[in-house]
Amino acid sequence: MRFLFFCLFVVITISSCNSDAQKHYIPKDSRTSDSSIVHNIPDSADSKEADLPSEVPPWNYAKSLDVQYINPGRTKPDELVNFAETLIGIPYLYGSIDPNKGFDCSGFISHVFNHFKIAVPRSSVQFTSVEREISLNQAKRGDIILFTGTDSTKRVVGHMGIVTSAENGLEFIHSTSGKAYGVTKTPFNKYYQGRFVKTIRIFNN
Repeated sequence: MRFLFFCLFVVITISSCNSDAQKHYIPKDSRTSDSSIVHNIPDSADSKEADLPSEVPPWNYAKSLDVQYINPGRTKPDELVNFAETLIGIPYLYGSIDPNKGFDCSGFISHVFNHFKIAVPRSSVQFTSVEREISLNQAKRGDIILFTGTDSTKRVVGHMGIVTSAENGLEFIHSTSGKAYGVTKTPFNKYYQGRFVKTIRIFNN
């Protein structure tokens, strides 16, 4: 009698285990792969800066995901700013680094630095961790200036420009989706003072 109860117990246990295995088994083809995970980056000031357009040069894109230090090589601040100023008037175009079409704000920065073969992050928010931060009153021609998006209550970098002058009032060049709708030079007025996040020095000289 005990032997029969033992056999019955074994049959029930095996049946239960098989049932659980069927419940928890997930066919290999239906499992979630890493490629399906989306890593979100906050939208930028001028709308959707964070996207990485297909025009990004491979040599730049490979280095743009986690840049903490930008190496300007032998390029001088005046060279970089002088070139940037030749682009004034090019219209704003989200997601573009093509001067024949237009620029968004980080696309403009990318194009200017890429002209001198200097690798930089593609999106404005990625400049947040770039070395080295300086105080605003130390800003010089060629420094990078970072701002929030148009909603200044969200203290996330979403817009950026290059300082063109700091002697008689700070001025910067950028590509804006605002009234100028393109590459322009703008004084550091009250509006941008409210959106200011920090300044970054790229050049050592």
